[in-house]
Amino acid sequence: MKPVKVGLLGLGTVGTGVVRIVEGNQEDLSRQVGSPIIIEKIAVKNIEKYRSIEVDPAKLTEDPWEVIRDPEIDVIIEVMGGVDQTKKYILEALERGKHIVTANKDLMALHGSEVLAKAQEKQCDIFYEASVAGGIPIIRTLIEGFSSDRITRIMGIVNGTTNFILTKMSQEGVSYEEVLKEAQELGYAESDPTSDVEGLDAARKMAILGTLGFRTDVELKDVSVTGITKVSSEDIAFAKTLGYEMKLLGIAERQGDEFTINVQPTMVRKQHPLASVNGVFNAVYVHGEAVGETMFYGAGAGEMPTATSVVADLVAVVKNLKLGVNGLKAIVPYNPKKISSDEDVYFKNFVLLHVDDKAGVLAQITQVFAEFDVSLASVVQQPNEVNPDAEIIIVTHLASKASMKKVLEHFESLNVIRRIKSVYRVEG
Repeated sequence: MKPVKVGLLGLGTVGTGVVRIVEGNQEDLSRQVGSPIIIEKIAVKNIEKYRSIEVDPAKLTEDPWEVIRDPEIDVIIEVMGGVDQTKKYILEALERGKHIVTANKDLMALHGSEVLAKAQEKQCDIFYEASVAGGIPIIRTLIEGFSSDRITRIMGIVNGTTNFILTKMSQEGVSYEEVLKEAQELGYAESDPTSDVEGLDAARKMAILGTLGFRTDVELKDVSVTGITKVSSEDIAFAKTLGYEMKLLGIAERQGDEFTINVQPTMVRKQHPLASVNGVFNAVYVHGEAVGETMFYGAGAGEMPTATSVVADLVAVVKNLKLGVNGLKAIVPYNPKKISSDEDVYFKNFVLLHVDDKAGVLAQITQVFAEFDVSLASVVQQPNEVNPDAEIIIVTHLASKASMKKVLEHFESLNVIRRIKSVYRVEG
């Protein structure tokens, strides 16, 4: 019954939740793993700072190296954030044979391959469930639950801030700027919301999911990213009229040995399960060749949901310690990286055009689509109440990304088109 000693890097929102769970559920955790789990030391920025949880001051230090170099500590939990310096801490801890649990999506998206390789070299565990979708156990599911299947598609709402914004815009008809301000006041968005609203946070998470799902080394630069800052109330109103909800989706798709990963505002048909995921909740939809369609839904952030995932990883590490099988579950990418060309990526498109309100305009526009082999599912032309232009709303059938690029480039030079107002991917 020798206790397992844990070092904690960071005592912010998630770190506080980890302490609450480990100390509050000690009996249950001990029964699961066969020994007590003790948080031995905690690295913080300021020892004197007021905290919402009582911690023995003797356990606190402002020097992370003191935690990492403590020979009594078996497991390091990293919830401090940061990338470059944090990577140094993690690699040093692995070098010393310590197992790692982290919630750091930025670290794993940018340096995951290096960290996983070091963990494998040192036969250490590194688990990072909380890095992607808070309390949703999607990483463990991809590694273990789908280990016998071949995943062909991962599609998800993996950022609660943008989902909150788009949900409010849809349900209340308010502008992006108004909802962003509210999200900041409620604490759902940072004072600088760039990482969320420009899709960068979601892109990092999709890079992690793509790496695990496709067993290949997906880098952040491999993810095509468009944020939600240009989504207007008008766009969302049109989507609802056509039977869609607007969501910021991360979509990873594999065909044969090639893959593509995109993060972009997407019109999702209302009948699709992802269309009803609202507010700050996350959901990940996974398609495997054998299992078919599955979806995982839950809180994507917050103190206790995220801490729950962290402590679940901690339990897995301790169980492996007891069995002597640490370091055997790290997925080091082994498939060669082959990214699909634009000619091989197909999806439906929504296009909103402001055009001259005169005869023959629609014929010219449909001719351009025909020229580049893009067939149309629906075309609606109507006057615009705000300006003298007419609006043409087009939804295409499946079209290659390359063909749509050519269509839009041609539209830029077509005199009858005043403005390409909006272009969105369509799912369902």
